[in-house]
Amino acid sequence: MEAVADTRANGLWVVAVTFVVAMVLAIIPLPDFVPAELGYLRPEWIVLVLIYWVIALPHRIGIVIAWSVGLLVDVLLGSLLGQHAIAFIVVAYIAASLYQRLRMFSVWQQSMIVFATVGLNQLINIWIESIAGLSEWNIWRLLASVMSAFLWPWVFLLLRYLRRRFDVS
Repeated sequence: MEAVADTRANGLWVVAVTFVVAMVLAIIPLPDFVPAELGYLRPEWIVLVLIYWVIALPHRIGIVIAWSVGLLVDVLLGSLLGQHAIAFIVVAYIAASLYQRLRMFSVWQQSMIVFATVGLNQLINIWIESIAGLSEWNIWRLLASVMSAFLWPWVFLLLRYLRRRFDVS
């Protein structure tokens, strides 16, 4: 019985590492030679990782983890405290409520759901920032959901490989 608990606890470090890597990818600045407008094409790495783990481990990764990761992202990015937490809770709720259906879809069909979910995440963040007077509406900010949907199959395959390789359950 103890060996099973150790294996499950050991597997959670993979989940934590993937979130840390996603956070690093989210804050890496673009090189100086890249036009600033291309920053709108940066995928929502943290949301992609969150969606994957909620679908893969709905009994372990859910609303509480989404809220915790959201607060960490708020501190990391210096945004309003709770802004990303609220958006990530909505994302986790949608992914958790659809996880059985999403598992039946091909990765390209999942990409469409990821597109809508990441787009909703973006809209919640834009809405909160506009209420606080920090930014104004900009349709270009929704390009991140397009890039996230495009990259979803590769993120999915990589995270599934890691989950199987390290027996995360």
